[in-house]
Amino acid sequence: MNSRPQTPFNVPPPRTWDARLARRLVTPLINTRVTPNHLTTLRLLIGVAGALCLARGGFAWANAGAVLIVLSNFVDHTDGELARISGKSSRIGHFYDLACDALVTVMLFIGMGVGAGASNIGGLSVAPGWLGAVAGIAVALIFFLRMRIEEMAGKAGTKQAAVGGFETEDVLYLLPIVTLTSVVMPFVVAASIGAPLFAVWVMIDYWRVSRRTAQLAGTGAGASETHQVVAGK
Repeated sequence: MNSRPQTPFNVPPPRTWDARLARRLVTPLINTRVTPNHLTTLRLLIGVAGALCLARGGFAWANAGAVLIVLSNFVDHTDGELARISGKSSRIGHFYDLACDALVTVMLFIGMGVGAGASNIGGLSVAPGWLGAVAGIAVALIFFLRMRIEEMAGKAGTKQAAVGGFETEDVLYLLPIVTLTSVVMPFVVAASIGAPLFAVWVMIDYWRVSRRTAQLAGTGAGASETHQVVAGK
């Protein structure tokens, strides 16, 4: 008799390569005491450690931090996969995951900015730490708006573009290239410009979804009132 845990047949396979690997790794945990929140906490701890390493500055610390951030980004897929295949998902766990995602990403950019400043890279009049903070705050806003869009339009409304088994967020896997080539400062500068611009785009998307949701709600209310009038005749 084979007692190895099996993946439920009604759970579709992941779209991305890292999520597929994550599912294979967490499948043995289905019938254990390990919960998705445990894995989310592990992701948070690894991500915070990576951000702190990046904040130390210097070649060795920056590369160590980049490796930890990559590991944290991968572990971020394990909690969701375990929740899907084990039925251990919860609303609180979902928001906990989003909060950890936002915190790690914000600390990542701030840590890179502080580390770049500590290494005396570049000659900007604005402290690199502040540039990292701008990027981090913009990312936090993006996470919040996407959470609100998901509440209104479902997960399909926040689904990321995927090409060749990779999603937009998988760009973080390239972070070690940034640290190995010592282009942390240009990366922080680019993030301080690109993240706010992307946040503006998400704000526009949020406004569109809010407007569409309000229109659908109004249409539904009008149809309900008409039905009641007809039924009362």
